[in-house]
Amino acid sequence: MSEPVPESISRLTPANRNLMIASSVVVLHVAFIWALQSGLLRRAAEIIVPAAILSEIIEPPQPKEDPPAPPPPKVPPKKLTPPPPPLLAAKPDLPPAPAAPTGVVDPPPPPPVVEPPPPAPPAPAPAPPAPPKIELPSSDADYLQNPKPPYPPISKRLGEQGKVIVRVLIGVDGRAQRAEIKTSSGFERLDQSALTTVQTWRYVPGKKNGVVEAMWFNVPINFVLE
Repeated sequence: MSEPVPESISRLTPANRNLMIASSVVVLHVAFIWALQSGLLRRAAEIIVPAAILSEIIEPPQPKEDPPAPPPPKVPPKKLTPPPPPLLAAKPDLPPAPAAPTGVVDPPPPPPVVEPPPPAPPAPAPAPPAPPKIELPSSDADYLQNPKPPYPPISKRLGEQGKVIVRVLIGVDGRAQRAEIKTSSGFERLDQSALTTVQTWRYVPGKKNGVVEAMWFNVPINFVLE
């Protein structure tokens, strides 16, 4: 968009206006050449150009924006443990006051000597069990009425005599179950007479702790000549 022409110039004729414009252009060229030769234009350029360059250098650099830091990893909350109770500082022993009386403390008496108790007497040994009470069979009861063994006639004529012991097993019914010669008289006829007679006798059965039971019994028989 062109600037408005002054009113004085607009009143000129076209020929005069063109002459005036040409003259102005020539004057400007002459002034530019003169300024160039005299060094004024160079000085103006030296003043303007360094100032622009200096303004560009002095302009501070823009700060670089750092990338945002990654968020810290999530740590599970720790269980809060109650802090330990504060330790009570020991009070330093204060020296006694100069005016405080000092006393002598007797050492504690020694503990009494305790004698160990005498060892306990050993426990008595258990009493041995009482032996069983045994009642031997008997053949001497009057109600039994056992006959005497017969004296063999030949033994009388020959003068045989002696003592025979017969071992007899007496049952709970009081009868002889078995019989044998334990001690011989030295004569066969006397031994057989005693053995046969003893097996026919009745007996009082033996007892053990009051209980009737079968047991062996020695029956002595004497053969004596009158």
